[in-house]
Amino acid sequence: MNKANVASHPPGLSGVKLILAASVLALVLSIIAQLIGTYKIKLGTSAIVLFPIIWVVLIAGFVSIQRFKPLSQPIQDVSMSLMMIGITIFLTRLGMLIGPSLGEIKQAGAAIMLQEVGHVFGTVILALPIGVALGLGRAAIGATFSIDREPQLGYMLERFGGDSPEYSGTFAVWLLGSVFGALYVSLLAGVLASTGIFNPLALALGAGVGSASMMAGAAAALSVVHPEIKDQIFVLAGLSNLVTNIVGIYAGYYIALPLAQRLYAFWCKVFRRDPELVSNVAEASANLEKTPPIQLKGLLQATLALVALGIAALIANWVGPKSYASTDILGMVILCAVTALSLALRRLIPQVPAVIWALSIGVVLTTSYLPFGPVIARWVSHLDLISVGVPALGFVGLSLGRDVALLRKLGWRVVVVALVTYTTTYVAAAAIAQFVIER
Repeated sequence: MNKANVASHPPGLSGVKLILAASVLALVLSIIAQLIGTYKIKLGTSAIVLFPIIWVVLIAGFVSIQRFKPLSQPIQDVSMSLMMIGITIFLTRLGMLIGPSLGEIKQAGAAIMLQEVGHVFGTVILALPIGVALGLGRAAIGATFSIDREPQLGYMLERFGGDSPEYSGTFAVWLLGSVFGALYVSLLAGVLASTGIFNPLALALGAGVGSASMMAGAAAALSVVHPEIKDQIFVLAGLSNLVTNIVGIYAGYYIALPLAQRLYAFWCKVFRRDPELVSNVAEASANLEKTPPIQLKGLLQATLALVALGIAALIANWVGPKSYASTDILGMVILCAVTALSLALRRLIPQVPAVIWALSIGVVLTTSYLPFGPVIARWVSHLDLISVGVPALGFVGLSLGRDVALLRKLGWRVVVVALVTYTTTYVAAAAIAQFVIER
């Protein structure tokens, strides 16, 4: 992979140009996606829901991989960094949606806490045997003990080493999730919601799979199908994702991974596979760059990126819902300030991701238990959550070109296992939530 990225440029003009170019491009694509709007494609009793977040990923992805006027590698690289900042702004807004509602969702506490049972069941119990049957070898352990986001990627690197099959499986699913995860889970949530089989609140709770972008996509799709409970869907999805990021990390390390290692030996006997097999997936990913998404460096770049993303989210909010309020600019300044604080805390305490800080601080600042909480909640109330997230997901599409070559090398088997992992994790967690809600 070309290792060019914004960090390789001096913090002066070249880095500024990259950030501005990527931000303007994401803004233009966000406006187009907002203007296209929402459509439903009927599939029997269910339907595929296409809405601005999906449109912006698809359009930006096409822009990233088309051959007529290829998007430069540095812009693709910087888009990955900008996506992380955009998602942090989105989760800050989500936290400020949760804060005023804390007192109303006590009944969902049990369902939220039991999500990890569904996540372990969906990955280790259901997805692992498929990975073994398809011949992934020991890479199946890393590919299916969780949905493999950044915390799991770092842990598996430290635990098994960068050349291990276990880490290679984790990296492959992380890569696929980074590129296609939000889009796939959005489509899955829309189809499940339109069938009427699941309670929409159970699907909202299941959306907290531990990935901010996947949760955003799933919750957005659910809110399109059930607009009458839009806020409640996002509140439950956000809380579930917060718990998953806190509790789920430890459950994955100390329960799911040891269980996957034990069951791997069992399934190797069932399917008559060599437990020491190093598959072509592991061989391919062992030769790929396994560096997590780059981070912006320098105060100038970070500030510029935050301001550019704040403006893009604000314009997307005005174009989409066509809602204007005198407090919109002040509300966006607050979101950006909390995002900046979250990113700074992430540097001070690397063990806690910035998205967790953003969600938590947003909840605290708007809770009714604080005298100024309702005031802040009112200032941000006209900033539509989905619209704020559209530019962030646009950067997911713009960064697609940087990973196309890698995806081709991984092969179809790991794609199947990754999709099974995402599907079973979501459906199993939603099923457990449904059982608790209906009791």
